[in-house]
Amino acid sequence: MTDAAPAAPRAAMRRDPLRDRIRWSPRLSLTGRILIVNVLPLALLGGGLIFVDIYRKQLLTERFKLALIEAQITAEALAGASPERQQALLIQIGKEQRLRLRLFARDGSLKYDSFALAPPSFRLAPRAQPGSAEAFSRALDKAFDTLVGAPPLPDYREPADPHARAWPELRRARSDSLTQIVLRDAPDGTHIITAATPVGLDGETLLTTRNPVDITRSVRLARQRVLLVVLGAVVLSTLLAWFLARTIVLPLRELVQAAIRVRQGRERLVEVPRFVHRGDEIGLLARAVSDMSSALRQRIDAVESFAADVAHEIKNPLASLRSAVESLERVKDPDLARQLLEIAHHDVRRIDRLVTDISEASRVDAELSRATFEPVSLTRLAAAVLASREDRHENGTVTIVLEAAPGEHIVQGVPARLERVINNLLDNAVSFSPPHGTVEVTIASEGGRTSLTVSDHGPGIPPQARDKVFKRFHSLRPEGEAFGNHSGLGLAIGRTIAEAHDGTLTAHERADGEPGASLRLELPSAMRKMRE
Repeated sequence: MTDAAPAAPRAAMRRDPLRDRIRWSPRLSLTGRILIVNVLPLALLGGGLIFVDIYRKQLLTERFKLALIEAQITAEALAGASPERQQALLIQIGKEQRLRLRLFARDGSLKYDSFALAPPSFRLAPRAQPGSAEAFSRALDKAFDTLVGAPPLPDYREPADPHARAWPELRRARSDSLTQIVLRDAPDGTHIITAATPVGLDGETLLTTRNPVDITRSVRLARQRVLLVVLGAVVLSTLLAWFLARTIVLPLRELVQAAIRVRQGRERLVEVPRFVHRGDEIGLLARAVSDMSSALRQRIDAVESFAADVAHEIKNPLASLRSAVESLERVKDPDLARQLLEIAHHDVRRIDRLVTDISEASRVDAELSRATFEPVSLTRLAAAVLASREDRHENGTVTIVLEAAPGEHIVQGVPARLERVINNLLDNAVSFSPPHGTVEVTIASEGGRTSLTVSDHGPGIPPQARDKVFKRFHSLRPEGEAFGNHSGLGLAIGRTIAEAHDGTLTAHERADGEPGASLRLELPSAMRKMRE
């Protein structure tokens, strides 16, 4: 993948100016955004309900206290007063305080009613007509009371019997000699507060009735404001949800379009948007998809290059083999025929070696991805490899010396694959070493890394070629070596195995300054790997 892209993909993925101007905080996750959008109206509604309910209860509590004080003060004023004085007090207090005052005799009969003695100081409004503003307010009151769990209030009705027994609060006040307060609902949805209290010692009782419409109006006004705030929050939440959908859907749509182009393979260079300004899940997904597509493209390129290299490498020995076989039919000289057979045998062995190495190079990644890593002592593994090579006489006249710092030098890996890396490094070093030369293998651990270095006394590797030697089918071989004895895949396979173990395989000059090359395998130490 490159950073450049054709004009058509760039135009297709051009950013939305509105989304660039109006943007969430790039640090806010999608979960946080969704919670804000959904919780905001509910939080405002819940907070408003709690506030209005507390406000209503405070107002009623204050009015209960006022009703208690009014009833007790009026009862004290009426106690012992003459009938004329009682009537005057009932009229005066009822008019000034907007109360209905009823005085009941000892036998419970109605003695005086301020509304009968003078014009009523207040009138109860009738039940609201359906569809009217009052009916809507009443419905809103019931909805709020239901949401906050307020208990339903009894309806206020004037009893047909004017006797004291028609009022429960009067009965309790007469029996307990204590002031009793009751809250009821008026027909129009406002409240009615009644207070019953004993008067003097003659058994008389007083009933005060108040219709505090200001409480209902204040509470309704507060509830309407809460409703407006909630409706505004719903509208805002809807707009935020729409914008949130844009911030999610549009980037995902861009990623889908880029993924489709990558899948179809119609464009060699596909620019997958990375959304570097976003730190949320969409940004993480975009960068992951971009990295994945880049890795996929690199792997496809590597496979295509590998296939081309395989075809080229196999084509040469096949051509030589074909030429030798075709020539055998026409050759009469036994010596020449024997030479052609040797060439054919050599080409067959070369093809077999190529096929074997190509097969291993193609499956090493897949095998390592499924393998289970285990602790491996690099010192013991290297010693076992050297002993095995000595037994099979694979080193020729070259002497291999192992030098390991004290310790086991444990790494996490697949023993068979690490053994293959060491063998490949030794094969390379032996092939470049002069006759009766020496190859040094050193093992050390430092800074959480364990290294195995194979150094030879050959011609060395020029600095500009130290990375090329790890390319597949690298053809630079030592002088005098028979052509085709090596596939050119050994070091490439070694580097692949090293990188699969989170390590590196690199080429250097010898540390002592003498001619020769050093190939160093570095792997994370086992303890550091386990901590990570």
